Amino acid sequence: MIKLLHTADWHIGQSFFDYSRKAEHLQFLEWLKNQLLEQCVDVMLIAGDVYDTPNPSAESQKMFYKFLKEITRDNPALQVVIIAGNHDSAARLEAPNPLLEEMNITVRGVVKRTAEGTIDYQHLLIPLYKDNEISAWCMAVPYLRQGDYPEAESYPLGVKAMYEALLEELQKGRSPQQAIVAMGHLHTSGGIVSENDRSERTIVGGVECVSPDAFSTQIAYMALGHLHRGQQVGGREEIRYSGAPLPMSFAERNNKQGVVLVEIEGARVTSIEKLPFNDSVKLLSIPKVPMPLEEVLDEIDLLPQGEVAEYSPFLEVKVLITEPEPSLRHQIEKALEGKAIRLARLEAITPKGEAEGRTITYEEFQAISPMEIARMEFEKQYGSAEMPDTMKNLLQNVIQEVEHEDISN
Repeated sequence: MIKLLHTADWHIGQSFFDYSRKAEHLQFLEWLKNQLLEQCVDVMLIAGDVYDTPNPSAESQKMFYKFLKEITRDNPALQVVIIAGNHDSAARLEAPNPLLEEMNITVRGVVKRTAEGTIDYQHLLIPLYKDNEISAWCMAVPYLRQGDYPEAESYPLGVKAMYEALLEELQKGRSPQQAIVAMGHLHTSGGIVSENDRSERTIVGGVECVSPDAFSTQIAYMALGHLHRGQQVGGREEIRYSGAPLPMSFAERNNKQGVVLVEIEGARVTSIEKLPFNDSVKLLSIPKVPMPLEEVLDEIDLLPQGEVAEYSPFLEVKVLITEPEPSLRHQIEKALEGKAIRLARLEAITPKGEAEGRTITYEEFQAISPMEIARMEFEKQYGSAEMPDTMKNLLQNVIQEVEHEDISN
């Protein structure tokens, strides 16, 4: 039997409305170190978005590599497989490979080509070991950008072709008793995204949504990253998002964070278990629905007294206004004096409704994807949020090319 631990979407280095999350990430990594030991894990799979940005700070990188050093020191037989996500720089993540491979750590961020210009499928096939013998094989597919996958009419068909070609290549040398594990950083159709969560909606309109049917039933377990809510997909228990260990926005405050522990016997999965992680920093949103300032101040008065510390809750405040209120933030901050709370987000909403009367904040604007901006403008101009497929595909191709150039540089 081989034990896998599946995790993803750490987003190390993320600032939560200008607040550092270093303490939370350190707490998670310490918890994860203990889980690897307690559960006797053989292989850890990190399915992308290790960092929050393609250019992580020196402090973020130090945190990550210190963690890798400690877990491989404490677990000499532990194997780690990491793929790049859309937030990672594929080349940067792969750069330390010569050193990491000495620690039994494999990173796949770049889809390499052979001298003939074809995709190097062998590079993405990683043997997984138990007691120095190959127990399973991993198809370690990083986030795929334009040109990374076989030629196809659309992104979903290109992704499907990629996994089919990898499976065909793998079958040439795989024993029937060796399980097939796959990794990916992508958006599957049917995957649940938190309502009104702009931080997670990097893909809009279904252009990049990949059907679960794209993944062969021969795959014993599919370790996915990208969506922040832990979930199985398409009614198939073996296709899973582990979810992010920390909520990335207030829309994700009710997500159940954690990692997934998978046990495989021979070529099939025998057990899948969610290991919950409880973040010490809570996310509070008041009131439940926007209310006038006087009622909001009454709710603030009920919040706990105390000193603000590194694990104090983050607070979102929603105020219903009928006219501009220049002193709104000052009044909210004044009411929060002496409260063990960190004000992260203040949203002023008019009675016209969210679509018409609400102003997008700077933080939200940073999180909105180019496709979301295009969709919003299309809806504004034509009264419909559904762009033609031809337009969506064209826009997505341009966005992928720009992203690829930015990360390559």
